[in-house]
Amino acid sequence: MDIKAQSLYQDMQSMALQSKAGLGELNPASLNGIQVNPSGQNFADMLGHAIESVNSMQLDAKDQAQRFEMGDKSLSLADVMVSKEKSGIAFEATIQVRNKVLEAYKTIMNMPV
Repeated sequence: MDIKAQSLYQDMQSMALQSKAGLGELNPASLNGIQVNPSGQNFADMLGHAIESVNSMQLDAKDQAQRFEMGDKSLSLADVMVSKEKSGIAFEATIQVRNKVLEAYKTIMNMPV
């Protein structure tokens, strides 16, 4: 599975803008002299939100599969399979992002100072 880096970057930028809009501005006076990198904090929040989203998709797919196996008439096999595929694709995208981050980290660590 090949995930395009540009589309992931655009998605990450849009998520960062959404998180900034929801969080508002930090008040430097309330930090009591502690220096915080706001962009790093937003990235951590965004990454945590993305992982939680993938986890919820996987739990939902598992729940739908169990309900279908138990005979729930409100679910069709197609609904269950689509849900499982969506969660699988989201997981694969998360793995791709992790690999890209690790690759960037290794590249930075190998740079001469």
